[in-house]
Amino acid sequence: MKNFISVLLFSLFIVYSCNKDKQTAESKKSNTSTAIKKEFTRTKTQQKASETAPSDFVSNEYEIQYDAEGDLNQDGLADMALVLRKKTDTLAQRKMLVLLRNPDKTYRLDKISETVLPDEYNEYGYKMHDPEDISIEKGVLNIKLYNIGPYGNQFSTFRYMKGNLILTYIETYNMGAGSHSALYYEPLKGKVVEETINTMKEDMPASTETFKVKKESFLFEKASPDDIIRKVYDSTTNE
Repeated sequence: MKNFISVLLFSLFIVYSCNKDKQTAESKKSNTSTAIKKEFTRTKTQQKASETAPSDFVSNEYEIQYDAEGDLNQDGLADMALVLRKKTDTLAQRKMLVLLRNPDKTYRLDKISETVLPDEYNEYGYKMHDPEDISIEKGVLNIKLYNIGPYGNQFSTFRYMKGNLILTYIETYNMGAGSHSALYYEPLKGKVVEETINTMKEDMPASTETFKVKKESFLFEKASPDDIIRKVYDSTTNE
């Protein structure tokens, strides 16, 4: 009898151990399957970053206001820059996308900024800069904003450096009562040149001052030329 009980208990132990091993194996298999699914999903999501046409990157709530084509990252392929604005709210902040061309003629979204352009209209519905222009020339992204009124002209340029799109230059020009003024800023060099023309005198004499400021590196994704040049101007007037 004792031998029978011992054999029975041993058999039950073997069955239990086999079931436990089976459950453990199934659990590991399930976890592995989940990990594969997650990786597959992540890979598919990444693949969607490559599209055939620039318009494929624009959601239904936005429209393309301006576009420019040119080889921005100097790889021999024509890239694209897009300025997007909301269809239903012209006062909303605009977006700017940089799409790099792939060898298979598709595009990939490389940079996006919600700060590089100022508001299109002020609080009174007045267009702040008109005309506005973007272009890509010789590896440089140019943003040119014009205004003969109080907002003046503002030109800024960006260039790829080690995979980052960096602000390299800002220029402003304003016409005020009695004088015209221009500011030229090279953030990577920490150099500011300020020119003033006295229009109150017949010969309209011009004066030029050069300032050295802290060297800065501003990324396209976060740069606001409007804010940057304002801070630079304040720093030079306080010296």
